[in-house]
Amino acid sequence: MEHRIRFLPSGRERSCEDGASLLETAREAGLPVASACGADRLCGRCGLEIVEGGDGLAPESERERQLKERNRIDPRLRLACFVLVNHDLVVTAPYWGTTEEVP
Repeated sequence: MEHRIRFLPSGRERSCEDGASLLETAREAGLPVASACGADRLCGRCGLEIVEGGDGLAPESERERQLKERNRIDPRLRLACFVLVNHDLVVTAPYWGTTEEVP
């Protein structure tokens, strides 16, 4: 099954397969996502805000919660490397700003 991810504020959209990593999907959409560990679930830098659709995601794991706490990541954000897409989402990142244009 395919899902649509819309990235704000750019409005870019990307399709992905069920179970795809949100981190990789954002990168495939050409958006910068902080990640010092190379997506190895170690650094806790890839925090994204789930604007719509967050209720249907798997709950935050204890490991994700610990990484966010240790790295002082806003508890409202989800680490994109932990999020496996299982339905349509709308997401944003605090550092994507508001001036990005849709290609």
